[in-house]
Amino acid sequence: MPELVVPPASRHQNALMIWLAVFPTLTVLNLLLGGWLGHLPVVLRTFVLASIAVPIVVYVVVPRLHRARARILRSRLG
Repeated sequence: MPELVVPPASRHQNALMIWLAVFPTLTVLNLLLGGWLGHLPVVLRTFVLASIAVPIVVYVVVPRLHRARARILRSRLG
């Protein structure tokens, strides 16, 4: 039986998934690293957090959210 093809995410769905990936990731990183980074100037602190958060979001969280979206849509369509 062929697998159902899931349409690509809309711009709004992508925006929601990115927000769902970025906000919790930055929150966790701030909770974990806030004490160590608190003494740094805000621009440097932001650079460090972004340097850690972006790969996590791009390579781990967003792909998982896309797979979850596909599973949900397949269950609704199939």
